[in-house]
Amino acid sequence: MSAPGRDPVRLVAWVHGHVQGVGFRWWTRSRALELGLSGYAANKPDGRVHVVAEGDEAACSSLLELLRGGDTPGRVDLVVDTYEPARGGLTGFVER
Repeated sequence: MSAPGRDPVRLVAWVHGHVQGVGFRWWTRSRALELGLSGYAANKPDGRVHVVAEGDEAACSSLLELLRGGDTPGRVDLVVDTYEPARGGLTGFVER
């Protein structure tokens, strides 16, 4: 049984800006794996990148801070995020 407040969460982030064709998904994957998260980063036709990450809430929060931190490839203008209960079924962290 998990300790209180230690249940895995799902971070869903929509990253707006110049984030396609600049290595952003690869960079996100690297940071997520360093944090022990599973999930994916996917380019969307409208130019956004959709990031889904599951794991420890603190690790998800760290990833969100990195996405907003200004050291990403390209240019991040806005990150719209939500947290949900983890759904599972994700293995590793992949670029889609």
